[in-house]
Amino acid sequence: MRKRPLRPVPQLLASLVLAGVSMAAWAAWLGWDQHYDVQPDGTSTGPYEAWQVIGLVLTLLVPVYWAASRRYVAGAVLGTTAGLTIAAYLDWSDDSTGQFMVGVGMVMMGSFAVTATACAAIASARRPLSPGARIGS
Repeated sequence: MRKRPLRPVPQLLASLVLAGVSMAAWAAWLGWDQHYDVQPDGTSTGPYEAWQVIGLVLTLLVPVYWAASRRYVAGAVLGTTAGLTIAAYLDWSDDSTGQFMVGVGMVMMGSFAVTATACAAIASARRPLSPGARIGS
């Protein structure tokens, strides 16, 4: 069984496209909401609602699926992770406490883990059967 060598140009292009799409999706779903909601008991929530984060994830699932199904797994994982990390950094860098870097690190690690898992599942599900293989044997 021969494996194709890693093609760096398509991987790089997929990475750049996914990074741009990730930053644009962050701006569309999360970039406009900057205010915390104060509840009647004095606690605050936010600035993002659950539906915004779910919308971001579902929006990014489409280009990640496209890239992973074409075996651009490295580009999909690195591009999405880089795009979300850069967007979080730019969005939160005006925090005067300096604690925003903890959140940026969590976005980076979480997006890497989730995107890598999703890409692995997509790429393995899309793997064609080898010639002569039969289902159930």
